[in-house]
Amino acid sequence: MELKIGTQLTLEPTYTERVEKFKCRVVDRQDNIIFIDYPINTATKKIAFLVDGAQFRATFITEKKESYSFNTEVLGRKSGNVQMILLACPPAEEFIKIQRREYVRVETPVDIAVEHDGQKLQFAAEDISAGGTLIHIKSPVNFTEGDIVKAFVVLPFVNGEIRYVETDARVVNMFERNEMKLASLNFTDTDDYDKQQIVRFCFERQVMIRKKEMNEL
Repeated sequence: MELKIGTQLTLEPTYTERVEKFKCRVVDRQDNIIFIDYPINTATKKIAFLVDGAQFRATFITEKKESYSFNTEVLGRKSGNVQMILLACPPAEEFIKIQRREYVRVETPVDIAVEHDGQKLQFAAEDISAGGTLIHIKSPVNFTEGDIVKAFVVLPFVNGEIRYVETDARVVNMFERNEMKLASLNFTDTDDYDKQQIVRFCFERQVMIRKKEMNEL
């Protein structure tokens, strides 16, 4: 799978409280650098001037209609007949394939607190996505299937940054697996910025898992 010249990219900032998207095209590439035309803000339809060092999550669709993502950073600019921006590009084997489901779910431990009827309990999550999570229950709880609870999610990023997401959630299912009780929660009112942070966290963990798998080959 190759990122070809002419491919359209969607860029989403990873370190900002503003939820933005930019469209651009790959006009050239050289080793681990791709050259893009000046991106257009999808909301304002205006040209965006990206700052050197700004970090983004880039997504694109191949000719086979498969979607992939990778982390990138603005490296600089190049003048000529076409003004271009230089972006870092990892090897193709580090691209993350995006599943068809609405939100990518990644299996990784996450600390989550759940509050219901004045009782707040701490749990460890088995997996998480921007749409919900699966938590391990090791002691009695005061919620059951169908209840609406308040969830507090801790997202620790590789760079040491920690983000906290607070959202309402619906208890979809409670069940046992291998003598362990679990509860599936669907997030019901997560705002756009918090969704972006969860997506960013899941993508970062996918990259870590992919690199670990590659090192074990």
